[in-house]
Amino acid sequence: MLTLDIPGYKSLEIHHVLLDYNGTLAEDGELLPGVDTMLMRLAKDFELHVLTADTFGRCKLAMDGLPVNIHILKTPPEDEAKILYARDLGAKNCACLGNGRNDRLMMAACALGICVLGTEGASVHALN
Repeated sequence: MLTLDIPGYKSLEIHHVLLDYNGTLAEDGELLPGVDTMLMRLAKDFELHVLTADTFGRCKLAMDGLPVNIHILKTPPEDEAKILYARDLGAKNCACLGNGRNDRLMMAACALGICVLGTEGASVHALN
């Protein structure tokens, strides 16, 4: 858990970090270099949750041995499944990272939403 004091806004108490997989942590289903090390560092302070439709079917293998909870989204719409997951955890205590249109609702609901701009790009809806 970490408390973030944002000047002119408020203090956020973050317990969980929700992470999109493809486009955020991975490209074409393959974990990006250095992400494993960053996840190990984050796991010291937060409970990590990877939310994915697992389009390429590689998430579980790529995350093997890492301190993350993997949630495979089985039914569309993915954006609704992600926001429900955040709400179940208590969105006011969640930070999230994503880059896609299907991340936009989760990003708006969580205490802190971070849009990742990688080689895949980012949805304007996620940026907003």
